[in-house]
Amino acid sequence: MATASTITVDDSVAVVIVNYNGADFLSACLSAIFEQSVKPERVIVVDNASTDLSNSIIQSSFPEVELIKLDQNTGFAAANNKAFTLIKDCSWVALLNPDTIAYPNWIELLKKAVNKYTDTAVFSCRLEDMNDASKLDGTGDQYHVTGLSWRRDHGASAAVNRTIGEGVFSPCAAAALYRLEDVIAVGMFDESYFCYNEDTDLMFRLRLNGKHCLHLDDCIVRHAGSGITGVQSDFSVYHGHRNLVWTYFKNMPSFLLWLYLPQHILLNLVSMVHFTLKGRFKVIVRAKWHALRGLPRVLRMRKSIHKPDNVSSSKIACSMIRNPLAAYFNRYEK
Repeated sequence: MATASTITVDDSVAVVIVNYNGADFLSACLSAIFEQSVKPERVIVVDNASTDLSNSIIQSSFPEVELIKLDQNTGFAAANNKAFTLIKDCSWVALLNPDTIAYPNWIELLKKAVNKYTDTAVFSCRLEDMNDASKLDGTGDQYHVTGLSWRRDHGASAAVNRTIGEGVFSPCAAAALYRLEDVIAVGMFDESYFCYNEDTDLMFRLRLNGKHCLHLDDCIVRHAGSGITGVQSDFSVYHGHRNLVWTYFKNMPSFLLWLYLPQHILLNLVSMVHFTLKGRFKVIVRAKWHALRGLPRVLRMRKSIHKPDNVSSSKIACSMIRNPLAAYFNRYEK
């Protein structure tokens, strides 16, 4: 257990959970947080106007939780931003999805990592499949030069181990730790995303500002995975495939954007054929059409993101997957 003598930096942590009709998961999720070997300084639930028993469960069983009730479903990105702006007394924010159960030493190990890797702004956690203990749900997110992102090791054997402290492009925000001041400095989550790929977009902007992400394979969280939005639902397909276009055009350094633009276009065409063959023509066309309609706004944002002192294109490229076939044969799309 962390002691005062081992703390060399401010490792105060606020756990933030964005909830929308997650009553079936909340009790287990919150119980795991309050049973941690080292307690977080704050536990905040931002509720996106749930219509189930979520708020009643929190108020009756978890009075220690700081509950922020929103009047409408603002999405994952905006709800987290609401919490970020209210946290003034913690240096770190640990994000959790409601459909997760953290191992008892999760916070303890996160705090040890903060003290060990003092130049790191973001940490990724090991996600285990809550419904199948023999499988992983992911070990951080990878980003391909085409603009596609996916959860590394999704569906792989739980026997797979990753090196503690190795680099990964982005954490999966279902369980991740961020230095709050760095997140605020780059503008927090893009609220227009609503949800899906907002974690990749945020990490891309952090990377452009010289920050990086390390994976902590000993910080383990069990994850139901799309427990609320549904696996490959129209909702997830629409937001995921709209937002990946915005992330590419907003963040990709100019040289890399033009270099890989043919691959990005091919990716989108292949995605449209793929989902059309699955009977999802309307949703994939709507996603891409709305992505195009949103490009003028995205390109305006790009001007404020890309500055002369940004990290070099070569360094950004080194953090991505460049195998031309990887984007078409990965086992899981975010």
